[in-house]
Amino acid sequence: MFTFPHIDPVIFSLGPLQVRWYGLMYVLGFAASYFLVRRQIAAFQLTNLEREFENLNLTMLICLVLGGRLGYVFFYNFSYYIQHPLEIMATWQGGMSFHGGMLGVIGGGWLYCRRKNLNFLENADVYVVTIPIGLGLGRIGNFLNGELYGRVSDVPWAMIFPTGGPLARHPSQLYEALLEGLLLFVILWPLKKVQHTRKWPRGSMLALFLVLYGVFRCIVEFFREPDAHIGLMADTISRGQLLSVIMICAGLVLLAVVSRKKSFS
Repeated sequence: MFTFPHIDPVIFSLGPLQVRWYGLMYVLGFAASYFLVRRQIAAFQLTNLEREFENLNLTMLICLVLGGRLGYVFFYNFSYYIQHPLEIMATWQGGMSFHGGMLGVIGGGWLYCRRKNLNFLENADVYVVTIPIGLGLGRIGNFLNGELYGRVSDVPWAMIFPTGGPLARHPSQLYEALLEGLLLFVILWPLKKVQHTRKWPRGSMLALFLVLYGVFRCIVEFFREPDAHIGLMADTISRGQLLSVIMICAGLVLLAVVSRKKSFS
């Protein structure tokens, strides 16, 4: 059993400006995705994507923040925000949803690609294989903040978190960083090249991401402390698991559709 080390969430301050570990993780994740997408554009000669690259990035970044916030509002705390609507966009108070952010990025990317006559599935496959890096870094940021900790446990590596009470808990943020971050990237990144060389259908990588992330998230949710104001459905299933099951089903449907249509890369 370990005691969570004291980690100041603020790396340094410049007057009123604070640079935080959690924010730094997001910046590093965005930077990694930026350069890895650039690398694929060059390797696979994606001239259409290269032309719209910067504007598409900006569009998806905005949609990520909006989707993440609105997803948290609707999926996790709707009853509160319907009574306090002015706080919906108060992102500085915390509260973002991965599933909402994913819907925002997919929706915004689809609309942009449709407007600019780009192939959405082709471009989605390019971006989605880089997302696990940001997810892994984001979970490390959660760990450094001592938030989103796991359920009470007696495993040797269990930790006592500052806001988690006196009992040791699973460091579930690190489980997520390893599964949804490192392992998912190790699986998807090499498969992108396989998709290109073997002419797998466009949308294959997006479908695999939806399925694999959903599976990994469902597994980790068994170790993660449920949201106190939501709890478990039927004392078994968390809200995150429910959303992830829907995500898995969507990925399987997408994989079936693109395979049948033979929308090849």
